[in-house]
Amino acid sequence: MRLKRTFAVTAALLVTLTACRGVPEVELGESGKPHVKIMVGGLSKVIYLPGQLAQQLGEYEKQGLEVELFDQPSGANAETALLAGEVQAVVGFYDHAIDLQAKDQCITSVVQFANVPGEAEVVATDKANAIRGSADFKGKNLGITSLGSSTDFLTKALATKAGISSDQYTLVKAGAGQTFIAAMNQGSIDAGMTTDPTIAQLTNTGKAKVLYDMRTEEGTRAALGGLYPASSLYMGCEIVQRYPDVVQKLANAFVASLKWLKEHTPEEVAAIMPPSFAGGDNALYVKSLKDSLPMFTPDGRMDPEGAKNVLEVLGESSTNVKPRKDKIDLSKTYTTQFVDAAKAQVD
Repeated sequence: MRLKRTFAVTAALLVTLTACRGVPEVELGESGKPHVKIMVGGLSKVIYLPGQLAQQLGEYEKQGLEVELFDQPSGANAETALLAGEVQAVVGFYDHAIDLQAKDQCITSVVQFANVPGEAEVVATDKANAIRGSADFKGKNLGITSLGSSTDFLTKALATKAGISSDQYTLVKAGAGQTFIAAMNQGSIDAGMTTDPTIAQLTNTGKAKVLYDMRTEEGTRAALGGLYPASSLYMGCEIVQRYPDVVQKLANAFVASLKWLKEHTPEEVAAIMPPSFAGGDNALYVKSLKDSLPMFTPDGRMDPEGAKNVLEVLGESSTNVKPRKDKIDLSKTYTTQFVDAAKAQVD
């Protein structure tokens, strides 16, 4: 079941909700199996493909779980849903774990889908001569999904590395997919951070060019100085401690799905995903998969050096993390306990 929800919770209300809700719970569904609600930061985005793929492969069911997937295109709003107790887990970017620890909140990545962002900074073709790198962001309108999202974090990181401060450009909430494409076509953004299949749609029509390609290790290292672990399954620390059996079942499902990904072609992946994900152009969807599928880890393990680099990047560019960088405990932001146990079962 896929539902769309809009979460507009103010910071003050969020503090109240997280303070009052107590220890989160995993309830039993009608079948008597654990019912887990997972918010995905964009179900049709290739970077978050394992969330839906596990459903398509029946991996959740094999583990004795009832999993309900919710679609929220903004990673910031998905994070809010988790903290407000709306869901028990999020398929989103690992960097939120570091950002939230700087705000005295604890979430942890339990399965790491990719050690690169899978994102690209694209520039409108008619602006490509004026924007050749992040040093040219000054005075420009830059598209992100929303404030506080990982596209926000990454855009600021690129600008900071070029010596451009956040008051020298304008971040524009452009969403993802068709809203992002419309913003670029209408000229309301000059460049922006997005994912496949949006990247493939824009470049295929000649409307945009890739400025920074962080779908590959090489491109990520060039842009950010190292790996940048991104898409993951993250959960609140309390719920991981309270329901390790449920977390293990989720890890088993995702590690099996990641293994399946490595053993099948982009065409086979496209064939098993919901037809709506292709947006009416299956060939273009297959192309976007070819461009992005190599980013996925084979076993769901975090790259420790990559995690350190995420902290370094946010420590330079994030107003939340920068003053508390030296106090961040990375060991609380991810664990390999569950994927290591899952790999033993899958192998």
